[in-house]
Amino acid sequence: MAVDYGRKRTGIAVSDPCGIIANGLTTVATADLLHFILDYVSRESVVTIVVGYPKQMSGKDSENAAPAITFVNHLRKALPAVKVEWYDERFTSVLAHRTMIDAGLSKQRRRNKELVDEISATIILQSYMEYCRNRLT
Repeated sequence: MAVDYGRKRTGIAVSDPCGIIANGLTTVATADLLHFILDYVSRESVVTIVVGYPKQMSGKDSENAAPAITFVNHLRKALPAVKVEWYDERFTSVLAHRTMIDAGLSKQRRRNKELVDEISATIILQSYMEYCRNRLT
């Protein structure tokens, strides 16, 4: 599972059981995020939750890093059996918009911030899975 954490809403993506393909799941209000994840994990097998680490282009933490860190600390405490990892999320919004353009989505659909967040989470998860596969070779 991947989380593209945001102050208002958060994109969620999950992979197939073999960890090959990432798919967007949904976007949830950040206020409901912990409850959503706990409910999802109670119904589905989740081994790792990857959270996009908010950084500026310079590599410094963005203004969203502090609330994301607080959330991850709560998540780790609530789900001690699930591995929670950070993954650099720089460029994911740009890649999400590029993906939407390449998919032929209209300008109006590309303005849908919930869809952008879900696609960003998908990109985070797919990138993380590729990173893990490359580490093994």
